[in-house]
Amino acid sequence: MQIFFTSQAGESDKFRDPVVQRVNFVMRRMAWLVPTATVELSEVNAPGGGVDKRCLVELKTVRAGRVVVTSIARDWHCALDHALTGAMGALRSSGQARPQAGR
Repeated sequence: MQIFFTSQAGESDKFRDPVVQRVNFVMRRMAWLVPTATVELSEVNAPGGGVDKRCLVELKTVRAGRVVVTSIARDWHCALDHALTGAMGALRSSGQARPQAGR
């Protein structure tokens, strides 16, 4: 699985490795179905410094097409985990996560 990472947040270099590691860990059982994953981190200008960390996860899958999930949270870790959880749930509920006969 190829993972692309982009970030409009400050200090994006420090996020790259932990994000790639987390995506690889979460996707380890379904990596055969997802040749490409894109993770984008950005900040939403929330007044008063509230919930403003946004994570977009896009999975390009072999059989389910594109799965795109966005999450907004108080910190990057939570935003990433919520988006990955949603993306994995979408893959499972699509019925495409089951291997075909002969695999």
